[in-house]
Amino acid sequence: MMDSYYPPIKYVISGHEEGMLLKTILQQRMGVSRKLLSRLKLTEKGIMLNGERVYISVKVKTGDVVEIRMEQERSDDILPQPMDLDIMYEDEFILVLNKPAGVIVHPTHGHYTDTLANGVVHYWLQKGWNYRFRAVHRLDQETSGVLVIAKNPYVHQHISEQMIAGTVDKRYVAFVHGRPEPADGDIDGPIDRDPLEPHRRIVTPSGYPSLTRYKLVAAYRDASLVELKLETGRTHQIRVHMLSIGCPLIGDPMYRHPVYSRVSGAEWASSANTDPLPPVLYEKVARLDERIGRQALHASSLTLVHPMDGRTVQFRAPLPDDMNRLKAWLHEAERARS
Repeated sequence: MMDSYYPPIKYVISGHEEGMLLKTILQQRMGVSRKLLSRLKLTEKGIMLNGERVYISVKVKTGDVVEIRMEQERSDDILPQPMDLDIMYEDEFILVLNKPAGVIVHPTHGHYTDTLANGVVHYWLQKGWNYRFRAVHRLDQETSGVLVIAKNPYVHQHISEQMIAGTVDKRYVAFVHGRPEPADGDIDGPIDRDPLEPHRRIVTPSGYPSLTRYKLVAAYRDASLVELKLETGRTHQIRVHMLSIGCPLIGDPMYRHPVYSRVSGAEWASSANTDPLPPVLYEKVARLDERIGRQALHASSLTLVHPMDGRTVQFRAPLPDDMNRLKAWLHEAERARS
């Protein structure tokens, strides 16, 4: 058993809580999950009342101090690897990064190095800290922006519960082909795997409920800058939803503009017409896609309640260089046309 713990999380019993079971305080007041409670019960200093180890069946009194301690952990299954990290915020409980495009968050089968987790584990070890890598949400490899990492299971649990409850405000910005109609709206389209290509997702009536809210920020002749808010967190949700309304993300190699297919939607051709789409349209779309080497999607901000002190905290990541270059090119193209 490990003999070092993270700093204790404390709770002081108030007058109206006198006589309650310690178990009730832990679960209903401190929000300790059943899984974490089981772990704490098995550790020597996991659950303490006024500095003493006790059973969770005892009754508490006004002024009692409840403490939970979690054993320090390490991600021994993740190879430490030096990496430049853009740290936006860090305290004893969370680490917030501005993730660059092109970096996978967590090692996967066949891809054990060059992930954000490798870099974070190396950074912590260099500082002499023992934490297990726990990303509380996901970003696709080619999506940049705000990523939150929890430093212990209690914090991970509480932020995950906020995610499930829909109280975490996640905002994205994206450059898309065309212009959404209406300019502001909701995309309420169930998402599930594509039965023909399981690594892709599609909008289908039998899918899982999925809701994306979007707002037009800037309109160009052949493209738009939109802000998006996720109300659900399905895999590839923004990419799938924007494609479903005819405004796929610029540069997205998986959810490509229909112009790349011989048969497109009703906007350009009927299903009976197998001729290629007009070359001029293809050229416009391809020229935009070539301006950026990945889907033009950035997690611009994330707002949540800090699990330890109840503060509402917001983290903002500026637009990355490649999307700024795309934005400048679109502005210049508009000026040239006027």
